[in-house]
Amino acid sequence: MNIEEFDFDLPKELIAQTPLKERTASRLLVLNKQTKVISHHHFSDVKQFLKPGDCLVLNNTRVLPARLHGIKEDTGANVEILLLHQVDGDSWEILAKPAKKVKLGTVIRFGDGLLTATVTQVKEHGGRVVDFAYTGIFYEVLDQLGEMPLPPYIKEQLPEKERYQTVYAKEEGSAAAPTAGLHFTKKLLNELEQMGVRIAFITLHVGLGTFRPVSVETVEEHEMHAEFYHMDQDTADLLNAVKQSDGRIISVGTTSTRTLETIARDNQGAFKQASGWTDIFIYPPYQFQAVDGLITNFHLPKSTLLMLISAFAGKDAVMEAYREAVQEQYRFFSFGDAMFIYA
Repeated sequence: MNIEEFDFDLPKELIAQTPLKERTASRLLVLNKQTKVISHHHFSDVKQFLKPGDCLVLNNTRVLPARLHGIKEDTGANVEILLLHQVDGDSWEILAKPAKKVKLGTVIRFGDGLLTATVTQVKEHGGRVVDFAYTGIFYEVLDQLGEMPLPPYIKEQLPEKERYQTVYAKEEGSAAAPTAGLHFTKKLLNELEQMGVRIAFITLHVGLGTFRPVSVETVEEHEMHAEFYHMDQDTADLLNAVKQSDGRIISVGTTSTRTLETIARDNQGAFKQASGWTDIFIYPPYQFQAVDGLITNFHLPKSTLLMLISAFAGKDAVMEAYREAVQEQYRFFSFGDAMFIYA
C-alpha cells in the first residue's frame, strides 16, 4: 500500500498553534464506523455517545521537559537534544540536532555545566545514547533547564507547561503528549464516572515510534521504533470484565490503542498485567482484538497515526471524514479538535 493513499490537503491556517482556554471547548467530529455517518459536536457532548458499562482507557504518561539547548564542549557550537527514553540509570536515548555534528565521544554542556551529556553510542534513525552527569536530582535539573517538546509545526510558546499535560498525567517518561487526552477535565471525567462509565489507566511513554515520519514509499516497509508500556493487574481485570459484559472499551488516543492491542495480541485477546516495549504498527487491513471505540485528534498526512485510525474505521471513511473536517475548518494536530469513532 502506497503512503500517498494517506495524503490530504491541509491549509496551514487549520494547524492549531495554541490550546483553547477551556479543554472541553474543542470540537468533536463523530464517525459511526458501521453506518459511515458523520456528525459535528463539541467535546463536552462526548457524554451523549458513551453509556453505562463502557470503559475509557487513558494513557497516564507525563511529558518530560525533554528539549534541551546546549553547546559542544570542544567547539562551542549550539546543539539541541530531545530525550526519548531512559536506557539505564543516567543513560538516555536522544535525538540531536544537528545530528551529524554529534559524534561518538562528543560532550555537550547545558546551563553553564549544570548538566553535561557524553555521547556513548550512535544509533540508526539519527538517535544517540548519552550518559548524563549532574549534581542533585536529575528530574529537578531537567525541570530547571528543559523545555516542553512541542512539535515543530507549533511556532508559539505555551502560556504554561501544564497545558501540554493531560489532567491525569502521572508516570514521568514521555517525549510528547498523548494529545487525545488533552480534551478531558477532571470535572468531565467525574461526570462520566457518575454516569456509570468506567475509567482505566495504562501507560505508554510516547517516543520516536509515535512521531517519526514515514520515509518509505510503501506502508509495509516502515518500521516502528519501540516504546515502553505498562498495564497493572487491576486495569487488566477491569478490561477483561468489560469484554465479558455489554460494555465497550473506548481507547483515548492512538498510544492507548497500541498498548491495548499489543497486550491483547500477546494474550489471545485477553488482558493481563504486562510491561515491555512495543513496536506494533497498525495499518489497513488489521483485525482489532481490544478496542471498540477510539477518541483521537486529527493527524498529519501520511502518518502512522492516520494509518491506525484508517485500519479501525476504514480508509475511505476516514479520508472522507478528514475532507469534511477541512471543509468545516476543524483545528488539526496536537492542540486541535477531536474525533470519536465508534460502532
